Amino acid sequence: MNLPQQSDLVIRENLAIQRTIMSNQTTLLAFIRTSMYFLVAGLSIQNLIKSNYSIFISIILFILSFLILSVGILNYFNHKKKILINQNLVDLREDSIGIKSTN
Repeated sequence: MNLPQQSDLVIRENLAIQRTIMSNQTTLLAFIRTSMYFLVAGLSIQNLIKSNYSIFISIILFILSFLILSVGILNYFNHKKKILINQNLVDLREDSIGIKSTN
């Protein structure tokens, strides 16, 4: 009699993991988009501002673009590792109560 409640719980946990995976991917894409904005700004700043300092501003924007991209990639893989650990815990729980996973 307790099996349907446990089955619902496992299904909810699997759906929560899927939402977390998609959220992690969306966050990576946001970091990539922001990095590209800084890259484009760095490329176009010399044409917009006729100054002696425009090359330095461009270099700073390129460095910021690289840093944002690096932080985004590191963040993605750190969270991906944590998600996989949680997914393995859910799989172990499924095995312990005798429910077969659909994924």
